[in-house]
Order: sequence, then C-alpha cells, then structure tokens
Amino acid sequence: MSEFFSVHPENPQPRSIKAAVEIIRAGGVVAYPTDSCYALGCHIGDKAAMERIRRIRNVDERHHLTLMCRDLSEVGQFAKVDNIQYRLIKANTPGNYTFILRASKDVPRRLLHPRRTIGVRIPDHTVPLALLAELGEPLLSSTLILPDHGVALNDAEEIRAYLDHQLDAIIDAGSCGLDVTTVIDISGDAPVLLREGKGDIRPFGFVKEALH
Repeated sequence: MSEFFSVHPENPQPRSIKAAVEIIRAGGVVAYPTDSCYALGCHIGDKAAMERIRRIRNVDERHHLTLMCRDLSEVGQFAKVDNIQYRLIKANTPGNYTFILRASKDVPRRLLHPRRTIGVRIPDHTVPLALLAELGEPLLSSTLILPDHGVALNDAEEIRAYLDHQLDAIIDAGSCGLDVTTVIDISGDAPVLLREGKGDIRPFGFVKEALH
C-alpha cells in the first residue's frame, strides 16, 4: 500500500516533500503532479525502480524516459547542449515541453534510448520543483498513462485505486490537467515534433493546424 501525501499545490508542506524524497532515495516509485499532468518518478540511479515504471507504463527501452530537472544548468550536466539548443530551451522553460537531446557521459547507460538520447524537462509547478530541490538531482520520470488508457490519470484518488499496490507514494495536489507535454527532438540539425501536447509548437517553426 502506498503512502498518500496531500499537499498544497502552491505551497507544499516541507514535511511531506521530505518524506516523499526519502521514499524516492530508498528506491520507491512515486506519482506526483506536474504543470501538465501526473507523472511517475524514481531515483535516477535505481535500476529496479526504473524497471517498475516501465512495467506500469508497459514500455520498453525505445520509449524515452525523462529527466525532470530544476534548471538549465542541471540539464547541461546530463545532456549535450549547444548554443542554439540552449537558447531554444531557455526561451521555452520552465514549461510544458520535453526536449530530446544527446545524452552526456553522466547519464547511466541503462537510461539511454538506443540512439543515445535522453528526454529532459524543466517543470513550471511548485510540487515537482520542491521535490527536486529536496532531492538535489534530477528525477527520472514518465507520464502517468496506463497501458489501457488513452489519457493521463489526473485524480490522485483514481491513481490510488489503480496503482495503490504498485506505488510507494502518491502526492496529491489536486487536479493538474489531462494534457501531456509537447515532445520535441532537438538532438539533430532541425527540431522534430514527436508529440504535440500542452506546449505551443509555433516557437519551434511548426504550424498549428486550424480547427474546423
């Protein structure tokens, strides 16, 4: 049975954040809110916890897991970022984007996509930022979409109903939306849109189709 923490979405209680981070450091998998939708998270160095996330999501190593980072400096530690990429990320974060970049040597091999890339994200939500500040390093994350669901889970009680015995902690900060992040691969010569979500695609040169 998972621990359940109810926190304020804009001013999360430090005691609850600290307790959740202790669970993460001990190898736990947590569900937590972001500025797009709920996500699964675990310690970057814990292989068993990472595999648990993959099993919950029913994805293999071809599916990018994401490093949830505090800032661009932390992104630069785990991904290779040139000047153009730096400006793109800086202009659009924090926010609802996941960027695919070439991984640096600091990324454990087991986290790498077969193309040696990694997803990175800087959230615009107080709860994950509080977790990251307490943790002191990125959180390995994946959108909380179950294999038989078309959309992300958005209610902490619903998450508990489905995953109570598969998670170690659930952080409830209320509804945070159903939209996933926009995923853009900027590891090559030109941005490639992999998934359109909550983040605006126009700053990257993509045209948003008009609704009919």
